[in-house]
Amino acid sequence: MATGWAPDGAVTDQIDDTVKDAVMRARANMPKGESLSECAQCGEPIPEGRRRAMPGVRTCVACQSAADARPVSHGINRRGSKDSQLR
Repeated sequence: MATGWAPDGAVTDQIDDTVKDAVMRARANMPKGESLSECAQCGEPIPEGRRRAMPGVRTCVACQSAADARPVSHGINRRGSKDSQLR
């Protein structure tokens, strides 16, 4: 049951939109083109297995792991709390 002016299923719609946005962002950030033989960041050789598994790869495993560990903020806040709406 919806509360206030929100229609039935509004929370589910927000969750679905958040998941769709994340999938689109991940697909857009996937490497494209020909893989490099050496890492673009550190210059270390990229193993053949990684290049076959991920076409278009530009970084070695260590540099990609470091990049993945950095926190990322995407700026869309779909939480419905009043506190988040007042910011």
